[in-house]
Amino acid sequence: MELVSGLLSQVRLLTGLSDLTNDQRSRKMEEKALEVYDVIRTIRDPEKPNTLEELDVVTEKCVEVQELGDDDAPHRKGFDEVDRLNHNERLIKLTLAPVLPLPAGLCLQVKLQRCLPFKHKLEIYITEGTHSTEEDINKQINDKERVAAAMENPNLREIVEQCVTEPDD
Repeated sequence: MELVSGLLSQVRLLTGLSDLTNDQRSRKMEEKALEVYDVIRTIRDPEKPNTLEELDVVTEKCVEVQELGDDDAPHRKGFDEVDRLNHNERLIKLTLAPVLPLPAGLCLQVKLQRCLPFKHKLEIYITEGTHSTEEDINKQINDKERVAAAMENPNLREIVEQCVTEPDD
């Protein structure tokens, strides 16, 4: 069966059918990006009653999703190209216009970790040229140890919880 699956993948590649798979992959990543955006757009700003979407901190264009998956997946028993699109880990890149980038970054990380139904890695960046210490902020936002330490602070954890909790929750 694995041999047949591998041969089918090679036939698709040689006959140009892989273009269809590339289109499917592209559409799937666009769908995932919209799914991510739908989760993060309702996060509230820590100092204002508005959401990050209302403040233009996040937009649909700020979300990029890439497949990180196991290239060998379609060759394993029972996996085809569509299965691979559905089961691989994703890299989510968010570029946000900073209001308070560090609390916003914490909120994004917490909400996505809780709400996304697929495996992912997350990279958050502030929009280039919007802050004098942008490189340092990007490092802090993406440092897992700093994020974990920040979430141990009860006051900060409470702020993050207020920001990520939906009004109807």
